[in-house]
Amino acid sequence: MSKSTQIALSEKLVARFLAHPRQNLIDGKWLDAQSGQTFATYNPANGLIIGHAAASDKADVDLAVIAARKAFERSSWRRTTPADRGMLMWKLADLIETNADELSTIETLDNGKPLKAARMRDIAGSIEKLRYYAGWATKLSGATLDVSLPGEFHTYTLREPVGVCGLIVPWNGPLLMAVSKIAPALAAGCTMVLKPAEQTPLSAARLGELIQEAGFPDGVVNIVNGFGATAGAALVEHPDVDKISFTGSSTTGKSILRAAAGTMKRVSLELGGKSPVLVFPDAELPSTIKAAAHTIFWNTGQVCSAGTRLFVHEKLYEPVLEGIIARAEQIKVGSGFDPETEMGPVVSKQQLDRVEGYIKAGVRDGACIRTGGEKIEGNGYFVQPTVLTGTTADMSVRREEIFGPVLCAMSFQEEDLDAIAAAANDTIYGLSAQVYTRDLSTAHKMARAIKAGTVRVNGGSNDHNLPSGGYKQSGWGRENGREGVEAFTELKSVIIAL
Repeated sequence: MSKSTQIALSEKLVARFLAHPRQNLIDGKWLDAQSGQTFATYNPANGLIIGHAAASDKADVDLAVIAARKAFERSSWRRTTPADRGMLMWKLADLIETNADELSTIETLDNGKPLKAARMRDIAGSIEKLRYYAGWATKLSGATLDVSLPGEFHTYTLREPVGVCGLIVPWNGPLLMAVSKIAPALAAGCTMVLKPAEQTPLSAARLGELIQEAGFPDGVVNIVNGFGATAGAALVEHPDVDKISFTGSSTTGKSILRAAAGTMKRVSLELGGKSPVLVFPDAELPSTIKAAAHTIFWNTGQVCSAGTRLFVHEKLYEPVLEGIIARAEQIKVGSGFDPETEMGPVVSKQQLDRVEGYIKAGVRDGACIRTGGEKIEGNGYFVQPTVLTGTTADMSVRREEIFGPVLCAMSFQEEDLDAIAAAANDTIYGLSAQVYTRDLSTAHKMARAIKAGTVRVNGGSNDHNLPSGGYKQSGWGRENGREGVEAFTELKSVIIAL
């Protein structure tokens, strides 16, 4: 798409979103919040309002859960075969592909990420995710088991949909995160209420329109906008919701656990991270520098698995550090609609203040800014790619999740792999880690020693077939693969006396 065509599409979409607030999708109908209230959503590249969405509360969540329960228990969805569920999911994927330019434009408007990144990762990833899980719809099964009971019995297990699911997604990848939860839930036969992040509600609204166009029965997918403290809390606490799947901060995840305890609903949590990147002296230098810079600056550092703590053997420390700094200083920061932009803004003024606050705290505590460290003046929420050295293990900038383009770099001398692993594991998180070495023994030993849900050696990224999740305070359960779809099921044992 040419730049002029993209600008025209952007202007058309802004006009559309400004003309009418984004409503809730409940039982196949687009509805205002029962209170009549709305909230604004902003373009992070310039701070201007681009639309409004329904400010839902408990009354709206009640309506959506009732619709989802009715669809689960009594609608045609209950009688839809696994093959037909897969066909509907494939049709939705085709519709997303057909509308990819529009959806990527919406993501860039609402989230700020570069248009190319939205198109190549978020939209393409959503399409792939739906097609992958469409295949799982026909592959969920129980088993026939032998037992040691006296007498004759036929025993088997059934894998059934868990029921009505509350899906709460973050703002760093609005469409992709929504589809990543909707797809396995649909494959399992569940119905659901999706609550988008209040910072980025727009692509979920367009997704809802495409879900209707694909032909899903009313009430199977409901979308309720609103804030976490109102709509999100009401969804978590609702007694007729069987499962909550949440991606976001560890602090909010803990609140969800407390709220879900009253009804003992199933909970899946994909939470924060403070992921280590370990570079050993035999690492291949150019590819390591490129990967280490990418993992912290991609998506403006707003990635739960971002490699925020860099540990480099002293032999390579200066070359690696200089290479990452050079890359940081070359990155073109700007509007996502500029084709030369490599890094967009952070999502909101609140997030900009958060990132800036951590950098200042690090400097106060004795850290040294090697590059960046400043917000970029103007109307948008831009911050420079930042590299800090001289941090210590007790500094907040090194211990807490910043969710911005801020790297803490340090060297190590030890050849003791246990000591290196201990430094990597010195965090409350355990979501992801990266190891760079050409020594197979070192690679396998570090993969075993690091307490993280995913360990990448010499690059690579998550695949839909690979389980993803965290150790420690990085979450509960796994997404992706068989584990991801089975998380939306219950397992029932059946014993029949013959």
